[in-house]
Amino acid sequence: MSEQELNGEHLEKLPIHKGLVNVVVDETTICSVDGIKATLYYRGYPIKELMEKSTFEEVAFLLLFGYLPRLFELESFKKELVRERDIPDRILMLLKSFPRNTTRIELLRTAISALSLYDPDDYDYSKQANLRKGIRIIAKMPTILAFSHRIQSNLPIVEAEKEGKLSHAGNFYYMVTERKPTPEIESAFDKLLICQAEHDLNASTFAARVTVSTLSDIYSGIVSAIGALRGPLHGGANERVILYVLNEIKTKDNALPWVKKKLENKEKIIGFGHRVYKGWDPRALILREYARKFYEMRKNGLLKDEIISQPGEQYNEEVFPIIEELAEFMIKTKNIYPNVDLYSACLLYELGVPPPLYTPLFAVSRCVGWITHAIEQLENNKLLRPRLLYKGELDKKYIEINKR
Repeated sequence: MSEQELNGEHLEKLPIHKGLVNVVVDETTICSVDGIKATLYYRGYPIKELMEKSTFEEVAFLLLFGYLPRLFELESFKKELVRERDIPDRILMLLKSFPRNTTRIELLRTAISALSLYDPDDYDYSKQANLRKGIRIIAKMPTILAFSHRIQSNLPIVEAEKEGKLSHAGNFYYMVTERKPTPEIESAFDKLLICQAEHDLNASTFAARVTVSTLSDIYSGIVSAIGALRGPLHGGANERVILYVLNEIKTKDNALPWVKKKLENKEKIIGFGHRVYKGWDPRALILREYARKFYEMRKNGLLKDEIISQPGEQYNEEVFPIIEELAEFMIKTKNIYPNVDLYSACLLYELGVPPPLYTPLFAVSRCVGWITHAIEQLENNKLLRPRLLYKGELDKKYIEINKR
């Protein structure tokens, strides 16, 4: 049926897919997600293999350019990311002017929008210019987020490392915590970024593709994506997980009474269930093992100050056992499996990352996927314009205002 035919009675005959569940809108070579087999591939490579063998910079190159880089290409890419870490002084002034207690994701959204005004390629919409803009966004987003967090926390900002000794992940961790990460922490943080870099046509990625399908610019697409990520049904889940673990459950002994009461009250348990995966989220399985590793390192005295996310904070040594207790209960009794947010929250806590950063940190890694999808959308673009089936009255009689 042609587009011209989809009017009036023709729309009535079409099935409605609430939430666009299982609606395929296009083809892609970026990512493959299989909810039944619980598999995830970036450009054809299994996520588990990339997590074990690769780095975030290498995965970012793979997603952006479509192939694994040769050594000189990777080194050049890494140097470009280091060169682009700084942000304009006026963006820093803007960050300092925002109201206190503003969420970090709101600060990131607004700053990225303003950043476009300082990009030399702002009005160049070619693919090469979009790649250059994309690389700048990837490089500058950690700086914006780290500065925002330090300013909002009344802490001195930590400048980006300029010599390239720290990886993309390691530099971000350093700017946020003011602590040079140990090799183990830097590696785990790097793996977390890889795990969250891309995931098919999720809400934020779809928002980015819709925006650029109008032939708007890359920055507008990223701002749209960040706006979608801010919603608790998409990006805010990992922060909510750690907050209920720390503030409501608190101890392993209280985990089962807490979850049972929540279920009795018909409340959703954040961190469980996924729109696509029917069993284990493969990312959750991977991050679970990293969280376990750092929990055991801490238990054996191999991690001390590195695991405290805020000065003066009391570390809760039962976070990982609590999450494991919840996972076992939900699987056995409800056949609902953990998603990536449950164990990303756990790992971030073990790494000493402040909870207000959990949601916007997702954007630091996922922006690679957003940019890649935006570029792919523009390569064979068609305006994304679905329809709604109208169910209200027609031909109502207009009543003059003085007679209503």
